[in-house]
Amino acid sequence: MDDAELEQIRKARLEQLKAQGGGGQGGGGGGGGASGQGQAEQRHTTRRTAEARRGILDQILHPEAADRLGRIRMVKESRATEIENRLIMLAQTGQLRQKVTEDQLKELLNAVADNNQQEKIVVKKHKRWDDDDDDLLDL
Repeated sequence: MDDAELEQIRKARLEQLKAQGGGGQGGGGGGGGASGQGQAEQRHTTRRTAEARRGILDQILHPEAADRLGRIRMVKESRATEIENRLIMLAQTGQLRQKVTEDQLKELLNAVADNNQQEKIVVKKHKRWDDDDDDLLDL
């Protein structure tokens, strides 16, 4: 990756963090029109962030991998977003030396799935037979 690509990735990440943090630049005294203007500005920032993310992903994904990620998004958007965030983070930290192939994306998906499976906590409640006679013993 060259310096221009890294700079674009950094800018996209900064925009993403600003969008997650709620925006940041707001004027105090405008009355009712200020909130509408703030919402429009937030939508614009969100759109720019999404465009920057798409640009970064286009740079770091082979077309087959991008296609697979798009199909994953149709099924489970949260999973696709999680994978995108990881890929962008890897790109920002310089851990990606080349474009991600479909096989590498599959490996990342399996690693994330294994990680999520380990994090799940399953609580099983055993149903016991409720005997109303037990209530009489407490009297």
